[in-house]
Amino acid sequence: MIRKLYRPFYLIVFPFFFLALACQATTNPEGLIPASSTVDTQAIVAQAVATMRAEMAVVEPVLLADTAVNSQISAEIEQRLIEIYQQVNPSVVHIFVHANSDFLGSGTGFVFDASGHIVTNNHVIDGGDEYEVVFPDGQRRFGQVVGRDVDSDLAILQVEQLPANAPPVPLADSSTLHVGQFVVAIGNPFGEASSMSVGIISALGRTLESQRAVSGGFFSIPQIIQTDAAINPGNSGGPLLNLDGHVVGVNSAILSRTGANSGVGYAIPVNAVRNIAPALITAGRYRYPYIGISMRSEPFTLRELELLALPPQGVWITAVGQNTPAEQAGLIGHNLDASFRPDGDYIIAINGVPVNSSDDLLSYLLFETQVGETVELTVIRRGEEVKVPLTLGERP
Repeated sequence: MIRKLYRPFYLIVFPFFFLALACQATTNPEGLIPASSTVDTQAIVAQAVATMRAEMAVVEPVLLADTAVNSQISAEIEQRLIEIYQQVNPSVVHIFVHANSDFLGSGTGFVFDASGHIVTNNHVIDGGDEYEVVFPDGQRRFGQVVGRDVDSDLAILQVEQLPANAPPVPLADSSTLHVGQFVVAIGNPFGEASSMSVGIISALGRTLESQRAVSGGFFSIPQIIQTDAAINPGNSGGPLLNLDGHVVGVNSAILSRTGANSGVGYAIPVNAVRNIAPALITAGRYRYPYIGISMRSEPFTLRELELLALPPQGVWITAVGQNTPAEQAGLIGHNLDASFRPDGDYIIAINGVPVNSSDDLLSYLLFETQVGETVELTVIRRGEEVKVPLTLGERP
């Protein structure tokens, strides 16, 4: 809320006015002004009031102008939010999930293209065998699953015919987002259909573990968007929008000890949707580029970096999988828990792009590469910088 600033001014001016009178009154050493004193208190008051009025004549128009500007900005933002809701809400659907005729739960989705494809979360449709898609105007359709991806928590439903007023929602570019940017969430929290909430992007570059365990670990979803816009159960699968009404992310999870919003919500970046959704539509699944390594998740301390003679930015390979692209390329893994010697590879770049962390490497693989592509890894191996060509496989 934009606060008006002009009211406190009077609270400041009047105390200074009376303070001025007090200063005038204490010029007498006794602290008293005799009735016969030549000090003209009425003249002092008149002069102080005249001075205050002169100052207010200068300041008040500025304060009023600021108030007018603030009111205009508030009205413009309010109008824009109304327009976003009117523009996007008709394309945001309520998904009801059933299994063996039993109701499992509900979530949100949004129209992806004119062929009736609906983007939602994989965890929204998981376990169901029948899906009812309800549009805000009350029209209802059965939805068919055409593709799903556990690792990104994305899924695609398709309805036979879209309502005339439910066009595809435009996609933004999540690589251009900034912390502090306003965002809007539309969805069906707790079953309350077509609800809208507003907030900001609180952080970028978060990671979430996928719902699929592989070899005792989990793959990670990189570049997750953190927002304080109210997201609650039922919002899953709905769009996170910028003030242009374009999708920047797909609302997926919240950090909460109570099950309700606590100001920390997570959304899958729309650039992942841009890459993965077309593959889910055409092939029913997405083929992830794959190296086949395990990486140290915790950053090194400065003391550890000194012992290993490594720069602070990079990814330490703890293990190399058998029959993987990494093994074929000759990458070396080393578990430092057993011996704190620099006997493994430390990745510092891929195709010349610096790798500061495991998230950077995962992001580059997901957003910039394809299965079968040959990339060049720059690694530090026993104190020397080495270039390693590697042909990417498909994630198992």
